[in-house]
Amino acid sequence: MSMSRFANTAAAVLAVVLGTGAIAADTPGVTATEIKIGNTVPYSGPASSYSVLGKLESAFFGMVNEQGGVASHKINYISLDDAYSPPKTVEQIRRLVEEDQVDFTFATLGTPTNSAIVHYMNQKKVPQLFVSTGADKWGDYKHTPWTIGWQPSYRTEAQIYTKFILQQKPDAKIAILYQNDDFGKDYPNGVKDILGADFDKKTVVATYETTDPTVDSQITTLQASGADVLLVAAIPKFAAQAIRKVHDLHWSPMFFMSNVSISVGAVLTPAGPENAIGMLSAGYLKDSTDPEWNNDPGMNEWRAFMSKYMPGADLTDGGYVSAYGLCKTMLQVLQQANGDFSRDNIMKQVTSLHDSENPVLLPGIKINTSPTNYHPIRAMQLMKWDGKTWVRFGDVIQGAEF
Repeated sequence: MSMSRFANTAAAVLAVVLGTGAIAADTPGVTATEIKIGNTVPYSGPASSYSVLGKLESAFFGMVNEQGGVASHKINYISLDDAYSPPKTVEQIRRLVEEDQVDFTFATLGTPTNSAIVHYMNQKKVPQLFVSTGADKWGDYKHTPWTIGWQPSYRTEAQIYTKFILQQKPDAKIAILYQNDDFGKDYPNGVKDILGADFDKKTVVATYETTDPTVDSQITTLQASGADVLLVAAIPKFAAQAIRKVHDLHWSPMFFMSNVSISVGAVLTPAGPENAIGMLSAGYLKDSTDPEWNNDPGMNEWRAFMSKYMPGADLTDGGYVSAYGLCKTMLQVLQQANGDFSRDNIMKQVTSLHDSENPVLLPGIKINTSPTNYHPIRAMQLMKWDGKTWVRFGDVIQGAEF
């Protein structure tokens, strides 16, 4: 073979290799045929109701592999149990990064758990993508540029609630029950954004730890304060307890429940659907129990997936809808990468989503990111529980970002 023919052949081979993203030597977790993606989720412990997210994500990437993968790469999705325990999360993430050598992590669940690993991930420059938590700090592109959220910020959600409260009850006294971590603290912060100097005068607060057996005593204390509005920022186990206790006390405040705990299957059914009638929240996802979406193309896509890949699953559990939306966004990023799965390019694609449609988002809500916008979803719509489903009302509201 002449030198010129050899050079041309080598260049052609190199082009094929680069075109398939097989620059594995430079990118842990990527070979010519595979991408390793890591995940932690509580398959056990106080937040185990969220385990449905990890189960759906595993099934989703199994479907992608069945359909040929992405750019000729199959996805090796490694999802580990962290029991919603930050020390366990640190242990599992170190295993994923240092032993399994994943390319990046996706949808790691929980505010306290992600808080325990965020500095490690950014020091290692490992993308921590679309974390399953709405803590406002996941939008801090300046200090944690390798970490990005997906769902609306909890702080934004609380701002939306407070604006509505002031419209309906200008002189309201607001009781706030929140989990004593960065997840919970975003809610009083959002309320304070709107109330300003009146916050201390107009609110009473109580907290709980995830190790607490119940929140009954906190609810009783908040009722005794004379508050006529209640905002609960809790994970499903404690959300269901709060709903039951408010009912048992014959307390009738204007009752708001944080979006992360509005699943019919995971929260309202255990609490007693009739006990929550009139409760308010805000949503960004289509509700699988709402008849409005019975013939919706996006929800039909989700139902078809569930029927084939997760037969027997509880279709009233909103966690399956949320996880499907997350996976669809992740798949779009992988497809946009065009075979280059290097960490730098993955982050470039993650921060280049423009008016992205998603089959399970409410009408009018789209996904947008940029190098200076790490809050992909910023809008929500208020809704009320009627005993059978969530009934949306009013316009889609864009929250302020602080």
